[in-house]
Formats: sequence, structure tokens, C-alpha cells
Amino acid sequence: MRRKSPTVTNRPTSSTSKPSLFNYTSLAIIAGVFILGIGIGIAFSTTATSDSGSNVYSREFIDRSAPNAALCAQYGASAIVTDTRVFVTLNPFSVYISQPKMQPGCVLRTNNWSILEQRKLINGEQVRDCKLRMNTFGYTGALESSPEIDCVYRNDNDQNRFNQIPGSGGPPPAETSEF
Repeated sequence: MRRKSPTVTNRPTSSTSKPSLFNYTSLAIIAGVFILGIGIGIAFSTTATSDSGSNVYSREFIDRSAPNAALCAQYGASAIVTDTRVFVTLNPFSVYISQPKMQPGCVLRTNNWSILEQRKLINGEQVRDCKLRMNTFGYTGALESSPEIDCVYRNDNDQNRFNQIPGSGGPPPAETSEF
């Protein structure tokens, strides 16, 4: 008699499950470190100071840097003034732009021009000319030491696109947009 050989069945072997590379505990630790890193980065960026003075960190920095900062905040708005010269040649047609010079300045609201008139920094003819063009005055330099004053035109042709970005906070308050 022939013996039957036992049939070998392929049973699935129980494999021990390897621990996942990222289990919940390690994911929580990584997330905590990430959030802590963001918090520390924000803290450093908001309290950073510059010895060189070449970086502008915030609107408050610009407000403090404006000439006659308290007067500017009360009667106008602080500004970054950019002086650039543009050269246009016609034959051949080319446009050349000089390196911009940036400095703090102030733009006065139209109903506060009397401040400049009282200090005899502008005369009646300059006021009349500026009013005819429905403009306002802006200046750089302290009012006490011969500032550079210009009649400036508000350009409303291209609206502020920063206000159109979702989450930007919307348009500025009405009183800051009336000059």
C-alpha cells in the first residue's frame, strides 16, 4: 500500500505588523514642533530691529519716520516718497530710469493746507494753483528746516489691488481715503 503523502496547504503565515514610520505620537510631536517654529518665527519678525535702518517693517515704522510725525498723523498720512528721474530719447526711442531715492514724507489732507500757509511755507498763488487741479500738498523734510513741498495728485485710475486679496481686511476706513 502506498501511503499518500500529506497534502501541504499554503496557510498564510502570520506576519507581525511593523510599526508605522509615522504613528500618531510622532505625528503629534512633529506638528507641535512645526507650530512652535512658526510661533517663534512670528515673534522674531515682529520684534526685529534694524541697526542699518534699511528695512521697513511695518506701517508704524513708516508713521514714526515721517517728518513731523505727530502733525502728519493728525492732519494727513505718512508716505514713502520715491524720487526718480525718467529720460526719454526719441531717436532711437528708449526710456531710461535713474536709481530711485526713497525717503519718508507726508501727504496733507486738503482741508489742512493752512498749516503750511501759517508757517509761510506756501503762498496763496501755490494754494490756488493746487486747488484748481484738485490736488493736495505733500512734503519731505521737517517743516522747521526748509522742507521740500510739492502739489501732488492723487491717482485713482488704478485702485489698490492689495484690498482685492481675500483676507486682506478690505478697503481702508473712509476718513483715511479722503485727501
